[in-house]
Amino acid sequence: MVYMGTSVTYGRGTALIVETGMQTELGRIAELIQGVESEKTPLQRRMDELGGVLIRAALVVMGIAVVVGLIAGDSIQDVLLNAVAIAVAVVPEGLPAVVTIALALGAQRMLRRRALIRKLPAVETLGSVTTICSDKTGTLTENKMTVTVMDVAGSRAKMDEAVAVGMARLITDGSGNAAHAVLLAGDALCNDAALEQVQPGEWKTVGDPTEGALLVAAANYGLVKPHLERVFPRVGEVPFDSDRKRMTTIHTLEANATLSDSEGYVARLLNLRPLDYVAFTKGAVDTMLDRSTHVWYEGKAVPLTAEWRRRIEDATNDLAQNGLRVLGMGFRHLTELPANINPETVEIDLTFVGMVGIIDPPRKEVKDAVAVAKTAGIRPVMITGDHPLTAYAIARELGIAQEGDRVLTGHDLNQMSQTDLENVVENVAVYARVSPENKLNIVQALQTKGHIAAMTGDGVNDAPALKKSDIGVAMGITGTAVSKEASDMVILDDNFATIVSAVEEGRTIYDNVRRFIKYLLASNTGELIVLLTTQLIAGMTLPLTTLQILWMNLITDGIPALALGVEQAEKGGMKRAPYAPNESLFGRGLGRHIVIVGALLGISGVALGYWAFANNITAANGAPAWNTMVFIFLTIAQMGHALALRSHRESIFTVGLAGNRLLIGAVIVTIVLQLIAIYTPFFNNLFNTNPLTLDQLLICLVLSTVVFWGVELEKLLMRRGILK
Repeated sequence: MVYMGTSVTYGRGTALIVETGMQTELGRIAELIQGVESEKTPLQRRMDELGGVLIRAALVVMGIAVVVGLIAGDSIQDVLLNAVAIAVAVVPEGLPAVVTIALALGAQRMLRRRALIRKLPAVETLGSVTTICSDKTGTLTENKMTVTVMDVAGSRAKMDEAVAVGMARLITDGSGNAAHAVLLAGDALCNDAALEQVQPGEWKTVGDPTEGALLVAAANYGLVKPHLERVFPRVGEVPFDSDRKRMTTIHTLEANATLSDSEGYVARLLNLRPLDYVAFTKGAVDTMLDRSTHVWYEGKAVPLTAEWRRRIEDATNDLAQNGLRVLGMGFRHLTELPANINPETVEIDLTFVGMVGIIDPPRKEVKDAVAVAKTAGIRPVMITGDHPLTAYAIARELGIAQEGDRVLTGHDLNQMSQTDLENVVENVAVYARVSPENKLNIVQALQTKGHIAAMTGDGVNDAPALKKSDIGVAMGITGTAVSKEASDMVILDDNFATIVSAVEEGRTIYDNVRRFIKYLLASNTGELIVLLTTQLIAGMTLPLTTLQILWMNLITDGIPALALGVEQAEKGGMKRAPYAPNESLFGRGLGRHIVIVGALLGISGVALGYWAFANNITAANGAPAWNTMVFIFLTIAQMGHALALRSHRESIFTVGLAGNRLLIGAVIVTIVLQLIAIYTPFFNNLFNTNPLTLDQLLICLVLSTVVFWGVELEKLLMRRGILK
């Protein structure tokens, strides 16, 4: 059976089309993908919240400005102009650009960590992840498969011992271990990987690593796949299917073929004559036993009794408990090729030969990455198609599962309702023998329980779960084009540790987003207080023009805010639990900071302006200086604010000034631009500013430090537990 979307690389053939469009397997997957609605990321939800707050604030402030202006006796024209200017001060025009640039820079940093971000909002979402659902093979393990054990009825051999014995010994050593030869010959023939000899005793494989390991094991026995296929050519097959967890190939003994000792030995063991047919089936042992009626023992097929089944299952469990991936192999003689080659006509009445144990060692760096994830309050979950005992053993070795933890299989999941799954999903660390549909159900259950879930996948069938998850993570090496298209992120090295590194980067980015929102909104709040209050003071007008406000929002606010967006990770960023996905953007003191710092900035600005206005302070050119002093004070004070915000809790004197050179540069550039704005004739005319004397400038500079010291005091109170 060839599925729609299959790539044909060479050869020719005739196909009978049995389904088209949405009735195909690819159509079924497409239907699942279409039925999955993409969720908004936590950052998108928080930005929506911020947008709503800003709109309401702008309308309220405009209304207040109109009332204040009318009370002050201003004309309707002045009232409306002032209201517009104040509304401009409410909205941080540079915020969308700053957020986008910060996310883009974060994506660039993640790429250096081997994580390719496909959808920009996912950069921040990673920092909110509470659960990482990871495949085992190649992500948690090295994907370097090696056959270490062969187990046949009544006999078990380690591969290093078996290779030392070799085929010559087996051929002359009676039938006791002869099943090893049949087992490995079947595994080599029922195999889609390719084998090349690099040098004597060293082999190179192309294709699935598990199948490659089987080819190497057989070749070490003298059963080399290219030689076997010349003698036993493939004449039919039933491809591997993730639901059946088996594959079958049909072979015939070539007439007049020249047989080597090993090939002839296999033919004799199987009692094959020229043009006879034999079907080899390999796959998960439990599914193999369901299709077997006999077991190979002492060179012949004997009935598969309950006792034999128990012995095989015990052997499988024993190997799996040691972290080995176990594959069974069986065969069936055919008198002729079936008219319809499918599981129901071929994978029946099998003779079970034995099993191999394949080790796929865990990646060395993954155990530490799992520990980091747990310390960060993130729960790693293993999802695999392997035997549950194998999965559990590897999960325990890596620290994902503990003694007594529950393991669910795909069969268990199929028997459970979605509600039942939701009741247990937070307590299950390992899922084994799962199907792609099971993955989708697991994601939905986690999301229902309020988790932000990252899900890994590499196959076409994984696409629905990848799209449904909050962060779909596709494999860069083994992943299909469909899985990558459905994902938010591609890890280029297929390594679990890369996901954890990306989570750390995501947390840093969210901290930076909060950092420059603090900066921008507190600054705008201070400006609003200045603009509203000065209208109530007799004789004073708005100290800032609309153009000055735009200048501050886009230049003097935007450049330092952008520099804050590339701040390094806070100390202990991966030693805390993820913040609640439904957390308000103004939570954890952000709203308090905006109010306190805004009030401090605004009151200081009003006091400075009133002092200069009341004392008739004039600039170097003889014009009133009070509005220009307020203009430069607000700008310079915000530079101190930006420096103090390098850390949300730690003092700038602990963090140091040199850690963010971009911020230092931004502060210097902003101050220089502001000085140009008040000391050059062109900008004097453009911004309605006047050049200040040195004394006036120094007064503004000294007073502007009040915001810096206010933020440092707030952080001191937070460190001492007085403020949260």
